[in-house]
Amino acid sequence: MPSAYLLVSHGSRDPRPEIAMQQLAGLMRDKLRSSYNQEPLLDIGYLELSLEPLHEQIKKFGEKALVAGCDRINILPIFLLPGVHVMKDIPDEIALAQQALGQHIKIELKPYLGSNPNLQTLLAKQIAEKKTAAWILLAHGSRRPNSLEPVEAMAQNLAAITAYWAVAPSLESRVKDLIAVSKWEIAILPYFLFAGGITDAIAQSIETLKLQFPLVNFHLAQPLGASTELAELIGDLIDR
Repeated sequence: MPSAYLLVSHGSRDPRPEIAMQQLAGLMRDKLRSSYNQEPLLDIGYLELSLEPLHEQIKKFGEKALVAGCDRINILPIFLLPGVHVMKDIPDEIALAQQALGQHIKIELKPYLGSNPNLQTLLAKQIAEKKTAAWILLAHGSRRPNSLEPVEAMAQNLAAITAYWAVAPSLESRVKDLIAVSKWEIAILPYFLFAGGITDAIAQSIETLKLQFPLVNFHLAQPLGASTELAELIGDLIDR
């Protein structure tokens, strides 16, 4: 029997991430249609800032999947870090939805997007465009123990250093570290999925850094964005 697919995102008051998620969902439908030679049942759920809690969204999607003849829902967390949302909140919501749906359909939680090691390839493409710069990989950050280890490992593989928006070390402190060793061309790679409020704030903070350190040439790369390559990485997780 066919499976159904639910992309689970954080949710935002900014409309840009939702637009990007819709674009990504369209790319995923194209990929699944090509892979399985049938029209896939795929939708988007939001953990926060939605009219309904995630478990209710999953329940309604599950009822729709049952009508379509599916026996399984694959939950695909579109998150980059293994923070509390990935490790606790989403599993808790799935458990509530499974209880409500009973055994008529199985809900399976797939690995989160950031666990795909090939995600590094997308970041490496941006770094390759400006090889002369010292790169900072700027992620949101989490206080959950060990949640930053994947970012630290990725930065090391990319010959970059890390900074975090929500926890230390901050972007400003990392810029000062690089200036201290005479790095005058600094590029910042936002480890975020889509443009939104935080990436706007990052851009504004870099404008402030330009005034603070006028001798430094700053470059701000783009967040990952919805792309065929990103859809391919999500598709890889379905079989894991």
